[in-house]
Amino acid sequence: MTITKQLSGFTASLRCRDLSPDVIARTRLLVLDLIGNVVRARHDAESTPSLLAAVRVMGLANGDARVFADPATYAPAGAVLINATLAHSLDFDDTHAAAIVHPGAPVIPAALAAAELVSASGEDTLAAIVAGYEIALRLALALPAGAHYDRGFHPSATCGAFGAAAATARVFGLDAAATESAFGIALSQSAGSLQFLANGAWTKRFQVGWAGMAGFAAATLAREGFRGAADPIEGRHGFLNAYAPAPEPARAVRDLGMVWELMRTGVKPYPSCRWGHAGIDAALALRAECNVDIYNIEQVTLGLSRAGMLLIGAPADKKADPRNIVDAQFSGPFVIAVALATGGMAWDSYKLLDDPTIRALMQRIACENDPDIEAEFPANMSGRLTVRVRGDVFSRKIVTPKGEPETFPTEAELRGKFSSLADAVLGKPQANKLADAILHLDRLADAAAILREGA
Repeated sequence: MTITKQLSGFTASLRCRDLSPDVIARTRLLVLDLIGNVVRARHDAESTPSLLAAVRVMGLANGDARVFADPATYAPAGAVLINATLAHSLDFDDTHAAAIVHPGAPVIPAALAAAELVSASGEDTLAAIVAGYEIALRLALALPAGAHYDRGFHPSATCGAFGAAAATARVFGLDAAATESAFGIALSQSAGSLQFLANGAWTKRFQVGWAGMAGFAAATLAREGFRGAADPIEGRHGFLNAYAPAPEPARAVRDLGMVWELMRTGVKPYPSCRWGHAGIDAALALRAECNVDIYNIEQVTLGLSRAGMLLIGAPADKKADPRNIVDAQFSGPFVIAVALATGGMAWDSYKLLDDPTIRALMQRIACENDPDIEAEFPANMSGRLTVRVRGDVFSRKIVTPKGEPETFPTEAELRGKFSSLADAVLGKPQANKLADAILHLDRLADAAAILREGA
């Protein structure tokens, strides 16, 4: 049986009864984490007004589908595009370290829009979300993601389109053959470039949103009988062979249905590129333990892997001079300077982008490829921070940043993060009702109740 057929059969047949209580509980928490991002980004992300305007111009605002924290309704595809783009707009969404993928952003909005369209149960919707995570993550691991990154692709978008197609197909109840066709159609829409790094473009968040919509469209076309390409995963011109130089197709189906990559997905405690989080953890620890006075800092070095350097460390002059929020999210010097200066790194920290103290400190922060940190890749998004203060040298290596599966937050902690994002937009009572609905997703007769609670 081909890789595509195995993944299609897995997607079509997955049921909640196949999942352990731990997987079900973790999925609910990942949904909660993601939707908090959507709610806040609907009102705070600087790209939201132009996104909504374009959706209206394209005729995607004509329908009954819902967007979180928005009283308007949209066409289903438009709702997926908006919710999925918003999910990634704060750069505060979940991350699978080895896959280098933010799986929730394309997958969860596609599953919810499909559920709203066909009045699917929460149980079926949760199983669909799990299927979407597994497909997106396993494809990234099979590329593998590091080689894919080196070619300039953004795997959250490229692999995300397949994950969204899987989630939508499962909600629709497509059989294995139709799901295979959905993957064949998703292949034609799998795209995403790292070129956003050149100017802090909003295309990073958009291409993940488009991946959600592309996967939703692929499964919808397949549902209506549209034929997709055969062998889209492992074929000669299929995804793995076309998008990476030395793929490992068998990795996509290794322990399929027994080992859940979803459980290896972490969540972010800080709204910035995940590659900077180990450094932030180290900065906060050194600040607290060594009583670091930022005005006496002579030099700070953030040690990273090559992949980390690509995203937050180079070119050095650009990373030390971020000009907008996206630049700052991908600037090692900025996030470390904020952590050292303020003792935190939150969404409101971006108000310090032009703060003179932060600007001055950034000039003393350098990023470099650290062989010891390189050895931790791709299993971990590690980092080492070394701070020189008036002749004293303090150093801290963080192998596993906070929020990874080994240090996964409790439900109470994730409700706290959700509240910090959603309360200001929805009001605390409504935000609590939405959180309660999400945390009972698999028990809902109609999964779209979540969308209604969050409108």
